[in-house]
Amino acid sequence: MKAWALEKPGQISSRPLHLLEKPNPRPGAGEIRVRVSACGVCRTDLHLVEGDLPVRSRGVVPGHEIVGTVDEIGAGANRFAGGERVGIAWLRHTCGTCKWCAKGLENLCPSARFTGWDEDGGYAEYALVREDFAYTIPRSYDDIHAAPLLCAGIIGYRALQKAQVPPGGTLGLFGFGGSAHIAAQIALAQNIEVHVRTRSSAARALALELGAASADLPEAPPPVHLDSAILFAPVGDLVPVALEFLGPGGILAVAGIHLSAIPSLDYQRHLFNERELRSVTANTRSDAQDFLDIAAHIPLKISTVRFPFDEAPDALAALSSGMITGAAVIEL
Repeated sequence: MKAWALEKPGQISSRPLHLLEKPNPRPGAGEIRVRVSACGVCRTDLHLVEGDLPVRSRGVVPGHEIVGTVDEIGAGANRFAGGERVGIAWLRHTCGTCKWCAKGLENLCPSARFTGWDEDGGYAEYALVREDFAYTIPRSYDDIHAAPLLCAGIIGYRALQKAQVPPGGTLGLFGFGGSAHIAAQIALAQNIEVHVRTRSSAARALALELGAASADLPEAPPPVHLDSAILFAPVGDLVPVALEFLGPGGILAVAGIHLSAIPSLDYQRHLFNERELRSVTANTRSDAQDFLDIAAHIPLKISTVRFPFDEAPDALAALSSGMITGAAVIEL
């Protein structure tokens, strides 16, 4: 099969991904093989390729927003039938026995493994996954528009849960890419007032089109105090900015796996009055299923930019330069 592999991280301008011919993978016990039709391009892929995340498997194939059809079934696997459309997401293995798994926090499992980081992902013609970590895709989305649901959507949903916006409250979104533009629509469906802060003029236009109450540059104060905020941009400098815009008791959730250095915080300006700063780490399968159930009933408008499979590095370069409005998707 053809696959884009990462031997050594480097700036995306140095083209660190290489197109290779690899043996077609064969599913083991309890696994399914998926013939990939589309794979979303996540900022986490960019962090991995450029070395912000340590390489855990040399020659790994990135990509964890995978949509395709079941092509081969391993011994003992019976959840899906051949030809059935499924999705593969970021979380691909947990131990199931540690104290975090026992508490329903499998995203914090010390033995967790991740698609496109620990094991090969979807920048390839085929991908493997344990059947209990695969998902049925809502029928209302074609493959291209379904792919961003598998991480951008799931993580946006978990970040929204962690932000704990009160009913009818106000929410600030800092950064407005693949994940934020989905989270905004879920919040709006819950009658939450959304205020978007991003440097991209195209993203601000999309935010207003989707129903945001305001859209401005990150440093521009929103017209109201925010009950909650989510930081999607991997920019630590925005943490004190967002905290200062929160009202008393407000929560700032940081949605990314990587963040640049956070400046010093002033206790009175940024944290007093019981304002909180919390991180969002991966997702649970329950998060994923809950979100996909919601996506099946809310007509989410997924903004995508398509790239042919042979142009996967160009998709990452476009994401790095801020040229993507919504989500980039590699189409096979």
